[in-house]
Amino acid sequence: MSDDGSPKHGLLFPGQGAQALGMGLDIAALEPAAAAVFDTAAEILDFDLAAVISGDDKASLDRTDVCQPAILVTSLAVMAGLDARSLLRAEQVSACAGLSLGEYSALAWAGALTLPDAIRLVRARGQAMQAASDERPSGMLSLVGASPEAATALVDEARGDGVLVLANLLAPGQIAIAGTSDTLERASAACRDHGIRKAVPLAVAGAFHSPCMESAAASLAQAIAATNISEPRVPVVLNVSAQATRDPALIADGLRRQITSPVLWQASMETLLGSGVTDFFEPAPGRQLTNMLRRYDIETTTHACGTADDFMASSPWPGDAP
Repeated sequence: MSDDGSPKHGLLFPGQGAQALGMGLDIAALEPAAAAVFDTAAEILDFDLAAVISGDDKASLDRTDVCQPAILVTSLAVMAGLDARSLLRAEQVSACAGLSLGEYSALAWAGALTLPDAIRLVRARGQAMQAASDERPSGMLSLVGASPEAATALVDEARGDGVLVLANLLAPGQIAIAGTSDTLERASAACRDHGIRKAVPLAVAGAFHSPCMESAAASLAQAIAATNISEPRVPVVLNVSAQATRDPALIADGLRRQITSPVLWQASMETLLGSGVTDFFEPAPGRQLTNMLRRYDIETTTHACGTADDFMASSPWPGDAP
């Protein structure tokens, strides 16, 4: 809570998997400031992002090297549109965070990265991760109803001589593991032996946030080193540490490590909740992050803006304190 007892406010930016055909373009059609973000992307990217999003080929959008910049641009376009219409009271935001790829969106919104630099970095990140995924068969599984202890026991048993790690600790009972295809097959077969209800394959190109991404991490590190990172206007909770920071050196280190390290999203949310942030906003695409807050025992208020209807119906956020 704030000093006056009112809730603090946090922004959550979605990651890969939230993409959908058409995302963001309906809002860009209504608001020039949102359209300008897509225009900036068109100047930087080596493919027609708007054409992919507005098309009917979901498989093309789902490619790691395409959907990552697409999600970043969509989220930031929505934020720019809200700001242009005075529907976003940025000075009242206490902190922000983003899931995996969404961390770049959070950093760009907070001013640690310029929009062009964020687009370039995320394009490079997506290309590097796609290339690493093409090098060896790998993937990810979502473990439904798994505790950290059960998930750890499962990966220890199924790993053998392959790669298998905890990759995303998302929320209570929601964990994803990543590894080579052989280890995932063993883990899927053995999950019930560890009291885990089921293992669901994720629609991703490879074993993100695992040692399988080491070649991608090496490539991305060079791009990060060549990018200026400024002090953000609000603290950003980093995936690799679940700690809030405004230190550019820690941010750069977190981005370098993030690609092969587990995403500590549950711990990140606990950091925000523990600091008094209970009012959350999530821009397009999707509502996964704010929906996951229902898994916590703390009462929260959530808001999202994913469509033109949401945009037109928006009230200023954060709202006036009661």
